Amino acid sequence: MEHLDTKAPNADAPSVDTVNTGAPNTGTPNTDAPSIGYGRPHQDGAVLDLFTTWAHRTPDAPALIDGEQVYSYAELDRLADTVAEALRGKVGPGDLLGVCLAHSVSLVAVTLAAAKLGAVHLPLGPRPGEHRLRAVAEQLRPTCLVGEPDLLPPGGERLPLDLPTEGVVAALNPGEQVRVPAGTHYAVLTSGSTGTPKAVAVTEPALGALLQWYRGLTGLGPGERHSLLIGVAFDPHMQELWAGLTSGAALVVAPEAVRWDTGALTDWWREAGVTVSILPTPLAEPLLGRPWPAESPLRHLVIGGDRLRRAPGPDVTATVHNAYGPAEATVTTTVHTMAPGGDHGAGAPPIGLPIDGAVLLVTDEDGRPVPRGTAGELRIGGRGLAAGYLDPELTARRFVGAPAGVVGTDRVYRTGDRVVMRPDGVLEFHGRLDDQVKVSGVRIEPAEVEAAFERDPKVRRAVVAAQQAPTGVRLLAFVQAEDGADPAALLDAVRPWLPEQAVPSAVRLVERFPLDANGKVDRPALLADAPAPDEESPADEAGTPVERAVLKLCRGLIGRADLGPEDNFLASGGNSLAAARLLEALENEYGVRLRAPLVLRQPDLRAVARLVEERVADLAATA
Repeated sequence: MEHLDTKAPNADAPSVDTVNTGAPNTGTPNTDAPSIGYGRPHQDGAVLDLFTTWAHRTPDAPALIDGEQVYSYAELDRLADTVAEALRGKVGPGDLLGVCLAHSVSLVAVTLAAAKLGAVHLPLGPRPGEHRLRAVAEQLRPTCLVGEPDLLPPGGERLPLDLPTEGVVAALNPGEQVRVPAGTHYAVLTSGSTGTPKAVAVTEPALGALLQWYRGLTGLGPGERHSLLIGVAFDPHMQELWAGLTSGAALVVAPEAVRWDTGALTDWWREAGVTVSILPTPLAEPLLGRPWPAESPLRHLVIGGDRLRRAPGPDVTATVHNAYGPAEATVTTTVHTMAPGGDHGAGAPPIGLPIDGAVLLVTDEDGRPVPRGTAGELRIGGRGLAAGYLDPELTARRFVGAPAGVVGTDRVYRTGDRVVMRPDGVLEFHGRLDDQVKVSGVRIEPAEVEAAFERDPKVRRAVVAAQQAPTGVRLLAFVQAEDGADPAALLDAVRPWLPEQAVPSAVRLVERFPLDANGKVDRPALLADAPAPDEESPADEAGTPVERAVLKLCRGLIGRADLGPEDNFLASGGNSLAAARLLEALENEYGVRLRAPLVLRQPDLRAVARLVEERVADLAATA
């Protein structure tokens, strides 16, 4: 095993829960230290060679379990050899091999075959979508795509593969593919990649070091069972798949039902004997909110992919790890471990400390480390850093040089994530820098608004999204809450915590959040299901002409076509800027000058209209 060539200060003897800052070790947190953290020295680890070792050492041990089907290490190795032999001479080192298969022995065999050929595995998922797959084919031009024939783009040679999944073919593309950095083991499309693929290239040493750390964290080894559950196109899938294959443990394919049903999930853990599992955050959070199942064999639960809002309860018998990491830093960069039965405090768990070999910086806009306790952008360097994107220009923009004084890395990845490093070195996640939206000229962090809703014990989770209204941007809050929750009451509860511009225009109760292909909340899908501001309801014909005029003005200013005469201006999402525009419009229309405090004290919009009518009558009488 090799250590980092350039060690962080005092890296020879760090404790498991300590981040070295480079400052003298006094035994107490250094509040004056810069926001720089170093993980323990990493240990290199092989990937394919470790699987081959287990196939020779324990050939009859179960390697993959899919329902009633059990495949030993030797059987899986032979199946992978069969696929590799069929593709040999057509797919070679550095070639992109896109895989469009679901969780199955066929998926695992093709993944192993890619490694045996030295090809670059590109996991795309069983149904990546016609447009996405076409974009991959046109922009990345992979040498080979594996999947069902009707799914793959037309053209090119098609080679049937001898796999348990019937009908799978390899579609060969003889053209020149995009350039891939040397030593790349796999490439994965990042979250949000749509028209133009944005693929991250990860090397075998980076993946091997991650797996070495992960096996040490979980104690994964022979006799253990690890779930194979994460979406195939989501980069933690690479961690769970290779973690099982390189440890002598068995991978267990999750039935489709467990991906959406926490009851089915915990039943499956027990029936399948799963001891280690990785879950996407939206699936894990409801699980942590339920009583923990008795006699669960699960020892370690790793949660990642989104901001975790709740800690495990005292009845949870597994060690829970809140993991954070972008694909650009090989799946996992930091982890916060919560032991069974502990008091983990109120509020969202932090994202924790750097894993082995990671170097973390929290910086200002110019890339300079900020003092601890100050929010800034997280930049990541160290052993797990990806080679870059399959786009040199994008790589140059996001992978930049490390600032002076930082050791253990010469370049860092700009995550775009807003974090705070506490005096003890633990990182807290504060949302995305590019999630900021401007409402009435004020920059708003959706994560701050979500946290305000989640202070209410009736709220399980809140997601805030920005919608374009005729008069500008408005915020909508989508809330999972206990039965009987009142949207108006939830909105009232957040007002004291937020500036008026950050108060959402509306609260919509949802039973569950739609997820994208990477297991994250799909905000565009939430907005697509929400009525557009001009589609929520037709204009009311009832009421006086002034009442109808006030309603029309307020609907446009607030961005809510569902406003009625009995709605309150402030409670419906109005703010001081909207009120000022309303007063200006009323003066232009009716020649009356009203003061904002008087208008804002009115109980509803009908009363505002009545106030206007009274002033118009007064003007007429004096004239």
